[in-house]
Amino acid sequence: MPSEPAAQRKRALRAEIRERRQNMSSNERDAATAGLTENLESITVDLSARSVACYLSTPFEPNTRPFINWAEAQGIRVLFPVSREDGLLDWTVGEENVETEGIYGLPEAVGELLGPIAVNDVDLIVVPASAVDSHGVRMGWGRGYFDKTLGSMERCPPVYAVVFDSEVLDEVPRERHDEPVSGAITPTRILSF
Repeated sequence: MPSEPAAQRKRALRAEIRERRQNMSSNERDAATAGLTENLESITVDLSARSVACYLSTPFEPNTRPFINWAEAQGIRVLFPVSREDGLLDWTVGEENVETEGIYGLPEAVGELLGPIAVNDVDLIVVPASAVDSHGVRMGWGRGYFDKTLGSMERCPPVYAVVFDSEVLDEVPRERHDEPVSGAITPTRILSF
């Protein structure tokens, strides 16, 4: 019997992870946010990053907002992704605490659009993920925006996926277009692949 296609396995795994995230208590989320923020700050300092690309998290994702606040307070330039209809990402430094709902209902910073190549100048890219494995395979949420971005970069800086501890798996289904990540940041660990 042939194995289930990777796309189907991804859909099932995403649904399981989405449900697990929605069932987390506020105490679990708060504890995860504290550890995650500390680890994101640590990798930024370790890489001497002066410019980072980072997404605005949704209520059910690991919370990137305290890290973003810290980075901006340190004078680190933060680029935020803005989804485009053509499947590419524009970038913006945003206006102070101004957000809108993007194409897919995700939070996006509001500000002057800098175009897809603006991300080429950052020292660190922080990407969302639903899961990651020990080989650096990142499973996103299925739209391919970050895979396209990473795959088109001539010189890609370190890329770290942000996940909860239980979302670092032995193996994640992989498709040809999936771009690997350099590591993962969880509330308790910084993993390099």
